[in-house]
Amino acid sequence: MQVAARRANFFAVVEVLSVVAFLLMTAATWVALNHGADKGQLLPSNLTATLLIGTLVPAMAILVLLGRRMALRRGAENIGGTGRMHVRLVFIFSLISAVPTLLVVVFASWLFQSGVEFWFSDSSRGLLENANKLARGYYEQTQRDVGYESVAMAEDTRTMLSEYPIASPEFQAFYADQVYRRNLSLSAIIQIGGDGRQRTPIIVDPEGSTEDKRIGEEVLKRLDQGEPMVVTSNPNKIVAVVPIERDAGVYLYAARSNDLVSLSQGQHAENIVQAYEVLTNRARVLQLRFNVALFVASLALVGLAVWFALRFADRQVKPLYELVDAARRVGSGNFALRVEGRTGADEIGLLNRAFNRMTAQIEKQTQALLGANRQLHERSVFIEAVLESVTSGIISLDESGRILLMNSTALKLLTDREEGVPEDMTLARLAPSLSDLVEQGVPAGIVQYSRNGELLTLAVKTSRDATGYVITFEDITRQLLDQRTAAWSDVARRIAHEIKNPLTPIQLATERLSRRYRKQIVDNPELFEDLTRTIIRQVGDLRKMVDEFSSFARLPKPLFRVEDPVALTRQALFLQEVARPDIDFVFGSEPDIGMIDCDRHQFGQAMTNVLKNAVEAVEAKAKDSGEDYRGTIRVTVSGEPESILVQVTDNGIGLPQDGERIIEPYVTTREKGTGLGLAIVNKIVEEHGGEMLFMPAEGGGTTVSMRFSTDPLAQRRKPEAAE
Repeated sequence: MQVAARRANFFAVVEVLSVVAFLLMTAATWVALNHGADKGQLLPSNLTATLLIGTLVPAMAILVLLGRRMALRRGAENIGGTGRMHVRLVFIFSLISAVPTLLVVVFASWLFQSGVEFWFSDSSRGLLENANKLARGYYEQTQRDVGYESVAMAEDTRTMLSEYPIASPEFQAFYADQVYRRNLSLSAIIQIGGDGRQRTPIIVDPEGSTEDKRIGEEVLKRLDQGEPMVVTSNPNKIVAVVPIERDAGVYLYAARSNDLVSLSQGQHAENIVQAYEVLTNRARVLQLRFNVALFVASLALVGLAVWFALRFADRQVKPLYELVDAARRVGSGNFALRVEGRTGADEIGLLNRAFNRMTAQIEKQTQALLGANRQLHERSVFIEAVLESVTSGIISLDESGRILLMNSTALKLLTDREEGVPEDMTLARLAPSLSDLVEQGVPAGIVQYSRNGELLTLAVKTSRDATGYVITFEDITRQLLDQRTAAWSDVARRIAHEIKNPLTPIQLATERLSRRYRKQIVDNPELFEDLTRTIIRQVGDLRKMVDEFSSFARLPKPLFRVEDPVALTRQALFLQEVARPDIDFVFGSEPDIGMIDCDRHQFGQAMTNVLKNAVEAVEAKAKDSGEDYRGTIRVTVSGEPESILVQVTDNGIGLPQDGERIIEPYVTTREKGTGLGLAIVNKIVEEHGGEMLFMPAEGGGTTVSMRFSTDPLAQRRKPEAAE
């Protein structure tokens, strides 16, 4: 299951799911708080517990997974450990802290919700509201009594004033009796004059209060609007104002002292109700704060447990990591290492002591092995030096034909690799011709091997040993080419010698016959003239051929002087441009190429021969392509370290099928060619310490590359010094 979880990246999926669940639950909580019931009402306890647990569980999972990542990182930092013990300890401590925390959170949330729902239930709210209504009803009843008594007193006073004047003893006695019987603490008749001043013709004030007894403007305004009475109250008394005669501006002012106990109880009940309303409005905020506190405290406990688990794991695992590090260092070759940690009687100490004894024994045995390996290495180095120094290619094979060893010479001859052949490479795949020779059991032979289109001739010898086969071979391609060239040079010298002697007498005799008998021939003299000219022309062609044979057989040694290669190349190109205006000639060279040591005549001869071959290739292509074809020959000169490179590119017919043989003597693709032009060029280039290569050009045609050494004499001295 662990392997499957690692392959499926299980914990990464759990991390993503935990983060997504936490975000979803956070969004659900926000929606429930802002778009659910009225914000002044409490959330149901089931909904609150569900939101709290639903948000807390993924948050705890995120903390635990974060602790797992930290454990893995610490394990990786400690000499590349896996951190599994860290992870296990984090998991155990997380469970120990998370499960009780969840239970406590559930219980605390339920207990808090139960208490809040009890205190803010409808029954509790109704009890307070009823008490407040009772207190307010009592106080309002007192106000109504004062108002009704004042209205009745105003009616009685109006009737009495119709019978007695206000200053009569009868009216004063009546008025005082009205105040006493109606339980008033103060009463007065107030008249408002035209100037707005308030006068008090009569007043009954048993308590002798000094308060202002004027009627306020707001009260007068209400009375003028038609209200039968206006009752106001303050903490000290209840005041009622009733009109006696509206038109005359006569009003009754009556007041009764407040019952301080009832007033304070009413106000206290009102304050309690108001405080309860405020607390009710804040109950949802308190509910949210309590749950947030539970959430934060729970996460803090789990986070503390994870941190403690990491610290505890570090202390417990550190000795093991040190021992693992020591084992790895011993595995890398440090056998002199000794563990310096705990070496007491506990398990770690026993393990460390056993480890030190093991490393001591390994170090002793390793020293003996190193001595033997050193001797073997010295012998193998000597053998490898011998193998690398020989000019022959050497290959070692096992019984199945797989290559065990190849020296640098064999690698260079058979492949283009520099670092060796791949493992399990067989000789049949690398060089089938050599493999056939081994399978046939032939001890020696000559084989042809093609490398990148170049045909090599190898002289091969095979032998068998206890482990397989050993093959040695040499590249004799150049040797055979030199032998062939030397043979052709000897043939050319003999042919030139045998042919050149009779050419002059033939030419002289023909010219003499033409001068002497030209006028004597009467019958068809034109035929006689054509025949003699044909003999003279053919003799001239034979003389040119003999000259080429002589040039190839006895090419003079070059006379090196400091020359400008760009100027020599342009001169040879200019001659061809003048002779062939139907072909486009393009020249390009790098700046500051410098001077080289060369034979001016031979350099020009090589350039002329190559350009003539390019012109002939273009002519052959023109015959096949028709009038739309336009020949182009491009010549470039570039500088290289210790040499210059001259490239001639044409868009002619291209290389023949056996293009690697065109530099051999008497190998030609032209009908009238002798096959010596490119052989002479190749010989000139070699005399100048360079080489000549042929390759197909892009878009068709051929590119001839001639590399000339800037100092051919120094180039010759290098192989001699190496020998």
